[in-house]
Amino acid sequence: MRKALLVVLMATGLGLVVWSGVHNLRARRRAMQMQEETRVDLLPGAGDAAGSGSGAAGGTPTEKEAGDSPLKGKAAPEFSLEDLSGKKVSLSDYKGRPLVVNFWGTYCSPCKIEMPWLEEFEKKYAGSGFEVLGVTYDVEVGKDTIEKNVQRLGVTYPILMSTPKVEDAYLHGSDGVLPMSFYVDRAGKVVDVTAGLGSKDELEGMVKETIGAGAK
Repeated sequence: MRKALLVVLMATGLGLVVWSGVHNLRARRRAMQMQEETRVDLLPGAGDAAGSGSGAAGGTPTEKEAGDSPLKGKAAPEFSLEDLSGKKVSLSDYKGRPLVVNFWGTYCSPCKIEMPWLEEFEKKYAGSGFEVLGVTYDVEVGKDTIEKNVQRLGVTYPILMSTPKVEDAYLHGSDGVLPMSFYVDRAGKVVDVTAGLGSKDELEGMVKETIGAGAK
């Protein structure tokens, strides 16, 4: 009788161990899937390459982990880019205003979540002079496609067409993901950099920090 009871207890214990292992494996897989959904490689499919580069599933940066950009603490590189109407827009036009320069792509789902938040914050903090500039990474899709995406998102802040020169100045040495945002204070200094999609509250907190960083 004791032997039978012992066998039952051992079988039950083994079953619990197996169930726990399966449950934990599923939880880890779900966590990795959710983590991957918050980023997009700068070039579609770039993360599929062999090797363990920034496109690897385990290397996903979050908004709070992307502050190692070489631009952080330095003056934001000057640029002059065309908007969707063909008008030239320069970074110097925004001197004295807290600003977010947001790199995005039409293929980037996380970007399309973040951009309406940026639109909302630009309106909310307009009294503090806060501005947003969107820089389209995938210019090859054409202005019509880009404009349709922008209209669908309800974004009204300037959307600029990127160039290799600007990409090299801002994205060189980055984690290689979109969206990527550069928070620029009133003095023109990059106070923070984020890559990938964080929470709306995190984004608003960084906007407030950027506004406060240049406050007199």
